[in-house]
Amino acid sequence: MRILVYKWKAYNYADVLEAFSALGYAYALTEKDLECYDEDAAYEQELAAIIQKEGCDMVFSMNYFALISAVCAQLNLPYLVWTCDSPLISMYHANVFLPCNYFFTFDQTNYLEFKGMGVEHIWYLPLAVNVKRLDYLLDHATDLAAYQNEIAFVGSLYERNSYDAMRPQLPEYLRGYFDAAIWAQQCVSGGNILEEMLTVDVLEQLEQHFQLEKSEGSFSDLGLIFATTVLGFKTAAEQRYRALTELSKKYRVTVYSNSDTSGLIRVRYGGSLDYWSEMPKVFAGTKINLNFSIPNIKSGLPLRIWDVLGSGGFLMTNFQAEIPYYFQDRKDLVCFEGIEEMIELTGYYLEHEEERRQIAKNGYQKVCQRHNYEQRILQMMEIVKKNEF
Repeated sequence: MRILVYKWKAYNYADVLEAFSALGYAYALTEKDLECYDEDAAYEQELAAIIQKEGCDMVFSMNYFALISAVCAQLNLPYLVWTCDSPLISMYHANVFLPCNYFFTFDQTNYLEFKGMGVEHIWYLPLAVNVKRLDYLLDHATDLAAYQNEIAFVGSLYERNSYDAMRPQLPEYLRGYFDAAIWAQQCVSGGNILEEMLTVDVLEQLEQHFQLEKSEGSFSDLGLIFATTVLGFKTAAEQRYRALTELSKKYRVTVYSNSDTSGLIRVRYGGSLDYWSEMPKVFAGTKINLNFSIPNIKSGLPLRIWDVLGSGGFLMTNFQAEIPYYFQDRKDLVCFEGIEEMIELTGYYLEHEEERRQIAKNGYQKVCQRHNYEQRILQMMEIVKKNEF
């Protein structure tokens, strides 16, 4: 079997490709920056020619591209999709119902939603971690001391969100309503209420101030787009800024990010990190690694959780509904419900080093045994074999 892999900016492609090779699957790569994921007649023709030239039996991509689906349907080939973002706006397209698609989504709420729509080939599959790669990197590193921290957060602060840009143009009622929705979402742990708060009346008013652009085949709506790309990002910005500000009043906090951290006066800025060569060193060398899942991920475990645990790092994270499926709180990682509990737990685990180290070791061992890329790819291939269209 030969697989054509469409490669774009997802972080974990190299780990997926390594797993394909380890399992004996040959693959070819194709890359192209697309202005539109839904349709591009010229590229669809080019892609079909590449598939035929390379003699591929299936196509794979991280996240979904409707135009690839169209090509696979035309050539009668399976198209495997593993999501790493949620909700994935590109999935709200008519091509999602094509029988050539095999969706593997890391967020169970996303799986249930599309299964309920009638999407036939969709399964729930969490993300994974390549511990072998991380072990090799950390075992051969000579500069680990440079990445040691008491507390660290690695990620975006979403300070360049579109809500801040559009807020001054909104009428007073909508400004107040959306501000309240953003605040209310911050008070919810392990759930998402933003879409539910966009009532018919609110959406009717919003239509006058927010232009929804989508392709002809897309069935995404104003509520989904605005809750995700506007309110969701703004909520993440507020959550992270408040949490890091409050935590830094008591403890030494380092932030590694491409974002502007100048507003975080007490926080040390560590610069931006290379995902492959530097980020694992931070996770391994930091006493407490923080994760704040963006509320757009309603129940699933983001890649950051797997990356920290796979690096042998101690992880403290907001609660996500799917965490109990795979990990025990206070045994493999530590969950917090809000900022006050996060600060309290930080103090506790800084003082209890042996307990902290044991939790990090437990989390690492669990991902080693049960959550690697080869296991996930095998699951995918077995499902495809059983459900060939």
